[in-house]
Formats: sequence, C-alpha cells, structure tokens
Amino acid sequence: MIVLVLNCGSSSIKYQVIDMCEKEKLLAKGIIERIGLTDGVLTHKPEGKDRYEITRDIPDHTIGINLILEALIDKNHGVISGLNEILAVGHRVAHGGEFFTESSLITDKVKYEIEKCIELAPLHNPANLKGILSMETLLPGVPQVAVFDTSFHQSMPAYSYLYALPYEYYENYKIRRYGFHGTSHKFVAKKACKLIGLDFENSKIITCHLGNGASIAAIKNGKSVDTSMGFTPVEGLIMGTRCGDIDPGILLYIADKENLNLKGVNDLINKKSGVMGISGLSSDMRDLELAAEKGHERAQLALDMYYYRVKKFVGAYAAAMDGVDLIIFTGGIGENDSLLREKVSTAIDFMGIDFDIEANRGVRGKDKLLTKPDSKVKVMAITTNEELVIASDTAVIVARSKKEGLC
Repeated sequence: MIVLVLNCGSSSIKYQVIDMCEKEKLLAKGIIERIGLTDGVLTHKPEGKDRYEITRDIPDHTIGINLILEALIDKNHGVISGLNEILAVGHRVAHGGEFFTESSLITDKVKYEIEKCIELAPLHNPANLKGILSMETLLPGVPQVAVFDTSFHQSMPAYSYLYALPYEYYENYKIRRYGFHGTSHKFVAKKACKLIGLDFENSKIITCHLGNGASIAAIKNGKSVDTSMGFTPVEGLIMGTRCGDIDPGILLYIADKENLNLKGVNDLINKKSGVMGISGLSSDMRDLELAAEKGHERAQLALDMYYYRVKKFVGAYAAAMDGVDLIIFTGGIGENDSLLREKVSTAIDFMGIDFDIEANRGVRGKDKLLTKPDSKVKVMAITTNEELVIASDTAVIVARSKKEGLC
C-alpha cells in the first residue's frame, strides 16, 4: 500500500510518500513553503533522483497539494505512474483534545471533532483540516487517516493532567495538560525496546524529544503517564524561543511594566524567550556551543539552563514512575548533540547510569546504546520518524476498514 503523508502548516506542507509493502520504503519527500504569499516554493526529492524545485504563487493548500501530486507522477522526477497508486493519505493533526485516544479513519464526525479542537490549537488544526478537505477534492474516495500529536498522552491519569485551578475551568473549557510529540515519544520508545530486547509493556521509559520544540514523557508499561508540555506547547523545557515553565505572576508583572497586550505576552513566551532570549544570540544549540567555546558567557548560561531543565524533568519522571529502566534522547538535538547527552546522563549517574562517554562521542542521527553493559539504567540515542508512524497507522487503519491486508 502506497501512503501519502501530509503535515500541513499554516503556510507550508511537508510530505512523504511511503510504500508500506516494500519494507516501508520511502519513495519521495518534500516541502511546499510560502503558501498564500508570492513566490511559493515546492522542493521535491524523489529517492534515487535529483532534487526538483519550482517557484510560483501558491495561494492555498489545495493548489499546493495539487503541485505535490503533479510532481509525484511527473515522467522525469515522479515516483508513481498514476495517482490511482496512492491508496491512502495520512495526516498529522496537532490536537485531538480528549476525544481522540488513537489515530482515526477520517469521517464527517472526525472532521467535526478536529474542528472543535481549533480553539485549543488555533495555529495548527485549521491548516491540518485544510489538508484533509483539499485531499477530498483532489483524490475523492481515497481513504484518509488522522494521526494526533496528543492521542498517546490521553492515558495520563487525572492527577497528572489536571491543573490546580477551579475545577469548573476543566469542565467548561477543558483546561488540562494534553502534551504533544506523542507520535515521536511512542515510536522511539517502542523502537528502542525492540533494539535492546526490553518489554515495552513492562518497562519504565523516559523519552526526551529535544528539538526547537522539546518535551519529555514518562512511559510506564506502554502508556504515557506524564509529559512536560501542557495545555499548549509552551510548558515544560526551555526551548529554542519558548520559555517553558515560568511563574505566571512574572507575566502579569512584565505585562504591567511593558504595557503588553495578550498578543505581546504570547509573542514574549513563544517567540522571544528560550535559549534565544537568554543568550541574545541564537535559538540553535550548535551556535550556542560554538559561542560558548569562545567564551560567550550568556551562550554558556543558556546551555547550562537547558541541560539543567532536562536533567530535572528526567529526575522528576523517574520519581513519578518509582524508577526508570531506559532513557532515550531523540529529535534534532537529542539525536545529534553528544555534549547534551553526556552532560545530562553523567549528572544523574546516581540513578544507576554507567554512561559510556566514548560510545556517545560523535553519535549523530543513528540508533545507539550509550551505556556500558552493566549499567542498571540504559541510555540510548534513537532516531525518530513521525512520518513513518503516520504511514503505518494509516495503512493499518485503512486495511482494517476494508477488511483486507496491507499488500
């Protein structure tokens, strides 16, 4: 079964085409940027062929997706002979609220519930829904599946997901911890367990998805029991430009002093904070590490704060689960930053981690065990692949709905 995976943002569309019958073979991937602006760009990379790029106005998502479909069947840089080879479409959807506890075949009811969650994810769900509606127009009759960032975390107990606010705010407005990056947390945890022979359903795992957006999850016996992101993706870790955990009273104080409206406060915590705000230099950890080596004090401070926050959450989640068997680093930073992995892991060696500094050195973008053989707690670098999770869920759900096999 060939699956088209779409990740629609407000002005971009990332995509992959995966053949699930050929050992989950990636056929092509790419991105459309600047939707709704002049000089939109399609960058298309078919496996085994040269990259293809065009620039033209792309006024909406439907036109953008149509460009993707045209690229996929083009005689020079295409990867399929006709659109009839696409048997399913999988969509990343940011927020599923409390309604979606797993990936779902898209129906009118599912679209309605995704739309209801727009107020919880106003920047993401509208674009996700546009992608779904566009595919209904362009490939009518082809089944579609929604895979939610939040669904894996719906197993959290109430004492973990509720905030200490008046309970009616949860009843009336569904104010609670939802968590994000769920597809990544679940994928890398299962993958790591398979690699080292650990039982996913009977283990205590802490997954650290560290990128420009970052979150940590506590996974006990195959279920998420806590995660650092909350009602929005701002909570938890220090990130590229997001502040993470903060005393909310600070925001009231700054808003008063700086005469900030709600948009100003939102920009402050989402776009001007994090390691960028601390360093005044960059939101990229590579830039900060290079600057710190040259003596840039605020770059070093930003790094120290980042490491500390990761270490603190790992320790907290080990306590929450009454122990930990495996700690995983993933995401753009987690997979590639050996210094971060070393700083965090050696700082918590009291938990039973015998970290292998030599094994960790230079590990970038590959799966590897980073602890010595006798280490009580294992630490691993694991590459994530959220698009493959979406394709896999999509293929299984569509095959089940048709009561037939994947191939």
